Amino acid sequence: MLLPILMQDAAAATASYGQLGAGIGLGLAAIGAGIGIGLIGGNVASGIARQPEATTAIRGAGILFAALVEGTAIIALVFALLFKFVK
Repeated sequence: MLLPILMQDAAAATASYGQLGAGIGLGLAAIGAGIGIGLIGGNVASGIARQPEATTAIRGAGILFAALVEGTAIIALVFALLFKFVK
């Protein structure tokens, strides 16, 4: 008689742990993307200040790397949403 009640509580706890993990993963991905883009922007500005004649090459590489970092953040968002809604 008590076992079905405990099994329901265990299933609810498992679902809530999945949502907690998805939220933590998404938060860490957002923090990582923010730090990564900040470092990229700072280094691009520093590189352009040191070598102004290579502005276009440095800016292009900076935009490419920023896009890659944002891509990983978007992939983390998709995985977090999958963990949250797929059972």
